[in-house]
Amino acid sequence: MVARRDEVECWLTDMDGVLVHENTALKGAPELIRQWLDTGTPFLVLTNNSIFTPRDLSARLRYSGLDVPEDRIWTSALATADFCASQMPGGSAFVIGEAGMTTALHEAGFIMTETDPDYVVVGETRNYSFEAITKAIRLIRDGARFIVTNPDATGPSTEGILPATGAIAALIEKATGKQPYVVGKPNPMMFRSAMNRIGAHSENTGMIGDRMDTDVQAGIEAGLHTVLVMTGISDMTEVERYPFRPSEIIEGVHELVASGPVESEL
Repeated sequence: MVARRDEVECWLTDMDGVLVHENTALKGAPELIRQWLDTGTPFLVLTNNSIFTPRDLSARLRYSGLDVPEDRIWTSALATADFCASQMPGGSAFVIGEAGMTTALHEAGFIMTETDPDYVVVGETRNYSFEAITKAIRLIRDGARFIVTNPDATGPSTEGILPATGAIAALIEKATGKQPYVVGKPNPMMFRSAMNRIGAHSENTGMIGDRMDTDVQAGIEAGLHTVLVMTGISDMTEVERYPFRPSEIIEGVHELVASGPVESEL
């Protein structure tokens, strides 16, 4: 594990709560991205959301004031497609999800089918249908492997929480008796696939996140230098609930900009 921030050569960072909040860039985020780009620092922006393609997310971030090239974005959909392709190159899948998931699988060489697929892949969508869920249950009971992009049970909306991937996966798991393999955070698999994408190694990589239960846990399990920011989900009361600690706790990413202070090292 990287002990000190000045030993970090590559960065992985969560998106929501770290770089942006409700489509507004957080303090220091534009400067940090620009610093990484100007210095040639390898980095990826990570998200458990599998709805959007990297091109979609790059455009959304640009609207928020962040200039993040699409090749610097790594989603749970890309990590899932990468995992499936490594296990069964040229395989087939039945997908419950949106363009982010289907595009990633297509680009990984997969065929989308409802007939005897190798995998049933469940990702984020705002259009879950009883018919599609029933089809997934039957295919899994017939032998298809059950893959889920991320474990999040709920997601945010302007009206309140929405059922998310983990909730639908739980329904399918209950009906089939088959436990899914979850690729996204807190599975360190997502970080490892991201590091492979940019040629990084755990010995020189840092992870920035706002959640103890996903970002920090997965970062520790992947052997990374972990930085927890206070601009998202976690606060110090939340931190105290866990038996592990991040390498650093900082107020926000503005402290990681070159002119910013180095504080709160643990």
